[in-house]
Amino acid sequence: MDFAKSVRDRVLVCDGAMGTMLHAAGNSLDRALSELNLSNPELVSMVHEAYVAAGADILLTNTFGANRLRLAGQGCSAAVRDVNLAGVRLARQARRGAGRPVFVGGSVSPAASVGQRGSVRAGERAEVIGEQVRALADGGVDLLVLETFGYLDELVEAVEVAASLADVPILAQATFTEAGETLGGETVGEVARALEGMPVAALGANCTAGPQHMLAIVEDFRRHTVLPVSAQPNAGLPRRRGARFEYIVDGEYFARYGRRYVEQGASIVGGCCGTTPAHLRALTLALADLRPAEPVRTQPVRRTVAVPRHGVLARHLAEKDFVVAAEFTGETDDVTGLHEADLLFVGPALSVNEALEWERKAGIETVATVAAWDRAIATLQADLLGAHAAGLRTLVCETGAPPPRGEYPRGGWEVDSLGLIELLAGLNAGRDHNGHTLAIRTSFHIGARFNPGAHDVDAELARTRAKIAAGAHFLVTRPVYELDRLTGMLAELSEEDIPVLVTVSPLTGYAEAEYLTHEVPDVTIPRAALAALENTAHGPETGLALAADLVARARETVQGVVIRARGGMPRSLLRA
Repeated sequence: MDFAKSVRDRVLVCDGAMGTMLHAAGNSLDRALSELNLSNPELVSMVHEAYVAAGADILLTNTFGANRLRLAGQGCSAAVRDVNLAGVRLARQARRGAGRPVFVGGSVSPAASVGQRGSVRAGERAEVIGEQVRALADGGVDLLVLETFGYLDELVEAVEVAASLADVPILAQATFTEAGETLGGETVGEVARALEGMPVAALGANCTAGPQHMLAIVEDFRRHTVLPVSAQPNAGLPRRRGARFEYIVDGEYFARYGRRYVEQGASIVGGCCGTTPAHLRALTLALADLRPAEPVRTQPVRRTVAVPRHGVLARHLAEKDFVVAAEFTGETDDVTGLHEADLLFVGPALSVNEALEWERKAGIETVATVAAWDRAIATLQADLLGAHAAGLRTLVCETGAPPPRGEYPRGGWEVDSLGLIELLAGLNAGRDHNGHTLAIRTSFHIGARFNPGAHDVDAELARTRAKIAAGAHFLVTRPVYELDRLTGMLAELSEEDIPVLVTVSPLTGYAEAEYLTHEVPDVTIPRAALAALENTAHGPETGLALAADLVARARETVQGVVIRARGGMPRSLLRA
């Protein structure tokens, strides 16, 4: 059987979830399910046979996670080779009665789980993948299926190892979040460009995304590659019922999207977590009259791995667009008009999950502020890696300060904003806070605060230069009410060639302006502004007019503005 020819001539249906079926039969998801190849082969065979009967053209061996690291992590002492050879044998036996060609694909997971990978070197990953690939090839698989890879560097390594050890086609599949990025922050296009220059017969995505979100991933793959594309979504999101997990997507809905994948250019369609023989039966019927579409690339191919995408702000700055962002202060739930901004800045009081929730509400990308106050550097690092996995790419670093409560505030700093910037720059370079090499590199776009109104201008300039040297990619001012001092500082920083965003906070009236002038250090309110506010009964309107004038003049000086407003966001400023 020629897999490479078949996948171009006809649509191939891959099987559904093995783990879901084994879990439904009473096996805990915490155990090494691949070990059932040895201890309960009848159950594994029954699942394979059900998928063959449902119309599957590709059977994946029950070997996901069947490598040295993962088996040991699940308390399994069975030999890697024995588990994988048994897995191939059971799949090959199940296809005998099909009466049609059925390919056996050797399922290969990332060498280490997400929790393990920080302590596993690239060399060890290659050894672990190599052991499993040898066993699968010796067992007689028709192809190797590298699936659920969340980090592009690991997938590239696995393809290189598999191609060097086994003379069979390779299907390489990454897993993408609903935001269209891998756990490592790579886009579909970046994955496609990296893999297309490698010895793979097909590429695509599996797991994490449900049927609807997988459609966008398929469309994106087709724009970036002429190779056959695969799509194996989950059956939606699971819900827990006692000790069991249930999925609510039915076969009809699943099959409808499977047909759309093929119409958009997919050649291989199957299912991942939550899918069953019933889903596959519906899918097979829905695809019966379809053939693979002719591959048409709409984006130019590049043979090198692209630099990871930082986010919307980085793109605007690179394209020389003037950025207008809104800053959420947490004093209101009103998101009216926020979608008119390019970005949403959120303060350090909000957690990563809260920042992402506001991103969802406002419908625009979030820039999170991270403060170092009262947090150990190890905790900061863990939180930052979690933020990256959740999809946050642009961060603004602050030292932070204790809340103004009590006479003796508890806590302190293990690192300040400068140390926080150095930590982020290290993570981007693949180093942890101790200087040890990480298995991944983050792709954070790093921002730093500076204060044009600082009393000691020389000290503020020196500290700002230190932040830039530490790895800051852009600067954000503290709120400013006049531009003269800012212009002077920017002239001093001109050699640094770094983008600057000015924070503009409309004054609400004379009382606020007077308070800031006399009671808050390092804030300068122009005398003309004070006079205008003192002599009007319409303080908020006058404050907005002063802020609009500031925004208009800032366009000649900086690369963008951040509008900070209490209460509802003044939409007039977002359009200024």
